[in-house]
Order: sequence, then C-alpha cells, then structure tokens
Amino acid sequence: MSVLVYAEHVDGKFKKSVFEAVSYAKAIADDQNTQVTALSIGNVDENELKALGSYGASKVLRVSDQQLHSFVNQAYASIISEAAKAENANVVILSNSFSGRGLAPRVAVKLKAGLVDGAIELPRTDNGKFLVKKNAFSGKAFATTELLSEIKVIALNPNAFGVRESAADVSIEDFEADVKATDLGTVVKEIIRATDKVSLPDAEIVVSGGRGLKGPENWGMIEELAGLLGAATACSKPVSDADWRPHSEHVGQTGIAISPNLYIAIGISGAIQHLAGVSSSKVIVVINKDPEAPFFKVADYGIVGDAFEVVPKLIEALKAYKS
Repeated sequence: MSVLVYAEHVDGKFKKSVFEAVSYAKAIADDQNTQVTALSIGNVDENELKALGSYGASKVLRVSDQQLHSFVNQAYASIISEAAKAENANVVILSNSFSGRGLAPRVAVKLKAGLVDGAIELPRTDNGKFLVKKNAFSGKAFATTELLSEIKVIALNPNAFGVRESAADVSIEDFEADVKATDLGTVVKEIIRATDKVSLPDAEIVVSGGRGLKGPENWGMIEELAGLLGAATACSKPVSDADWRPHSEHVGQTGIAISPNLYIAIGISGAIQHLAGVSSSKVIVVINKDPEAPFFKVADYGIVGDAFEVVPKLIEALKAYKS
C-alpha cells in the first residue's frame, strides 16, 4: 500500500498548494506506515520534481507525453487512476484547485473509490472508521464523511493544512500511461493567466473591495494595501459585473472560493452569495461604514468607518511599521 498525490504544475512550476498536498499525503502515509508517491504530468524540470522530496515524497512518477503538456481532464484522470493501481495506492490526494475539483470525481469513479472534496483536516480513524472533515453548504458548515471503500480519494482545500518540510530521499521514474484517443476528445489549446498577480486560490492574504469604493478609480488604495501585505486582490460580484475589476478577481459562490489565512473585506456588505466563497478564511476583517452590514456578523474583527479614511491610515501605519 502507498499514498499517491497528484502534483499539479503551472508552466512547469509547482505552487504552494502542491507542497501542501504532498505534506498532507506524508502525514497520512506516516500514520499508515507507508510511503508517498507523487505523480507529475507534463513538462517539469527534474530539479523541480526533486523538490517534492523536501515535503515527504519518496518517489516521483513523471509522465512527459507531448500530448499531455496542456491539461486534459479525461486523460489526466485516466493517468492518475493508472498510477494509483500501479503503486497499489489505497489513498489518492489532490489539491482542491480548479482542475482538482474536476479530476477528483473522475478518478474516484475509475478507482471505484469513496471521495471527499474540500477536506480541511487529516483523516482520523475511530473504531476502524476512516473519517474526514470537510466544508459543506458552500463553506457555511462542516461535515464529517466516512469513507467505506478500500481506496479513498481526497481533495484538500488550499491553505487548510499548511506546508510541512519532511525531507526524504526521492527517486524519479518515468511512467508510461495508456492514454486512449477518447481521453483526448477535448484538448485545451491555450491558457492565458494573470502572471503578475498573487494567485487567489493560493493566497494566504486577500484584500477585497466592493461597491463601497464607489468606482474603479479608487482601487489604487486596495492595490497599495495588498502590495504592502503581499496579498492578492479580489472583489465582490457587483464590482466585476460593473467591469470595475476583472472577473478573475470575483470571489464568492459564483466566483472563486478561497480560504486564506486573512481576508480583508472593504466596502462589502456581505451578501450570502459572497460569504459562501470566503467563509473558510481563518480570519476575516471587515471595514464598512454601515454598522448593520451582514458581514460584521461573521467577522473576527470589524472597523465601522469610511473606507476612504480607514484604509489610508492602515497604509500609513504599515509603511511606518515596515520602515
């Protein structure tokens, strides 16, 4: 038996969420007295692959088929399930990223495995039961899921477990997967990414703005505050709908679901659709001049005040602290 973890990459580089998934897999493997095998698909440098050993992977399977350098959901799911069978893996770990959310159910079906998506804690075993805590109802509640199948598939929420170094001697092996023509029926030709920004799903700190900022011309202070904090910028749905900000920054139930360590909401009332996408944040800070804003009911810290007065003072204080 072993634990298999899919190591998703972006343009040949692994993000923090991958190292977190490997760390999570290593903790499970230690509990089961077994080892971690990581699977990488596409063009990834060998030194990058070896870096997975720093977080507990003892073996890396490399699939370098030219047809698979771009993400193909069906084909990747087939390869992951084949690798799991070849490694006799009883647990398969993926990051609950945009692609991971599409892969995990397919992999589970191919392996006839039980699935937990949105996991936020290590599995626990009580009287022989395999239990995993996860987010439920768009992050408004938690659920504990019991997996009864021999093979388990777990999609881990980014920022839920943390990155833990656990150096291991790692070997890299080429893995030949049987990719069928039907798996390549839909192929992604091009992916355009905003490379100059902190990725929202991976961000540990997010600064977000809403209609209380009155217009796109006032977004400079949001970006300045985010820059000082090393944070990603985000916005509410009405803001992206009005084209004040790109839709790639929209967080919420119909946008990107995030779980940063710190979420700062500025001029956002806190509609239930927005809360559904950000309620997994570990700490929520709300700045709003309306003391009755719904967001204050879920906030860990709140400032009742005009954003155009409060945010510049925060920026000034951060600059003074950093100097």
